[in-house]
Amino acid sequence: MLRKILFFLLFPGVIFITDIKSQPKVKTGLEVLFSENFKILHGKRVGLITNQTGVDSKLKSTIDILFEAPEVNLVAMYGPEHGVRGDYSAGEHVDSYKDEKTGVPVYSLYGKTRKPAREMLKNIDVLVYDIQDIGCRSYTFISTLGYAMEAAAENNIDFVVLDRPNPLGGIKIEGPIAEEGYFSMVSAFPIPYVYGLTCGELAYLLNEEKLLSGNRSCNLTVVSMKGWNRKMTFEDTGLEWVLSSPHIPRPSTAPYYVATGVMGELQVFTEGVGYTLPFQMFAAEWIDPHKLADAMNGLGLEGVIFRPVVFKPYYGKWAKKEMKGVQIHIVDADKFNLMGLQFMFMDVHHRMYPDIDVYTLSEKRHAMFDKVTGSSKIRETFFKNYKYSDIEPIMYEDVESFRDLSRRYYLYK
Repeated sequence: MLRKILFFLLFPGVIFITDIKSQPKVKTGLEVLFSENFKILHGKRVGLITNQTGVDSKLKSTIDILFEAPEVNLVAMYGPEHGVRGDYSAGEHVDSYKDEKTGVPVYSLYGKTRKPAREMLKNIDVLVYDIQDIGCRSYTFISTLGYAMEAAAENNIDFVVLDRPNPLGGIKIEGPIAEEGYFSMVSAFPIPYVYGLTCGELAYLLNEEKLLSGNRSCNLTVVSMKGWNRKMTFEDTGLEWVLSSPHIPRPSTAPYYVATGVMGELQVFTEGVGYTLPFQMFAAEWIDPHKLADAMNGLGLEGVIFRPVVFKPYYGKWAKKEMKGVQIHIVDADKFNLMGLQFMFMDVHHRMYPDIDVYTLSEKRHAMFDKVTGSSKIRETFFKNYKYSDIEPIMYEDVESFRDLSRRYYLYK
């Protein structure tokens, strides 16, 4: 973050204005690897899994850093959702191609192939993963991480994770563990919805707990960060944020994604995607925004405030339609249950508009809703009475047991 410091010198009429950038408090795994002269990659043919978020503190791409390093032989890259340089939209299939800048072949991991196939790995000795995640199970990057680890195990290839901060921190854990039968790209492994680990810590957990397919484990190395601790927000790190997807433009968007993204899958209400405040809304065409704001604020939740809004999305299902509801203002995400907030809203909405049958209106989206929540339990339980209190035990049932398990894999205090 640039801090403007005014230097007033004792010269009449002269003021010098200088921009001084403080050094980041945190060194990412990429920068630690650089400081060690890429030692663990020497003599190996490297395959890189990355996207636009793989950058150093000066915003130079991991792709270019590895390609330009004389010690590194970068021979292939693998594109997750959005591609290796972030030039694909959310959900858009990524094709295999050659990177224009380096000429290195790029294989798609977000099209027909979600896990690197044997022929994609035939000239690779080590896979390197460097992607900034947001700490939520339904965000597809950690699925790509796990699938690539499976491929590394199956093909006897080393696997290296360059660790990065979790924007939700390393303490908050929320939601039930995804169940067998509901695993997908948005819930690939049996972990909670908010899992409270960095991608490196999660990689260790998946590997050591034999959560990869076939109960396999790969030869895993995590290049840890320096200076990060579990209480840090992303802003505390001093690092610049590169949008991890078009609808996560800032690190502060991450908790909003948790608070509204599951509801958004129903496609009955807008969560703000298509407008300038993605994931920061509860709105629909029929809602009275002032009454909804009063009702939501009346819940007495600490750490969040609701403001009435009327807006027209620029694109998407509700483009140019007048949507009315509330903007969510998260003041302190540690004070309330992020994932639960959208169900509290639907509870309030049902009391305000009992004739709006959300369950029937969203019928075609139930399969996706279940994949995101990790089972059918939340849908089946909540929509009986539209009561958040009915699903609250489900939201908390796995939290402490997963916390006990995940502590074994902490790399940071």
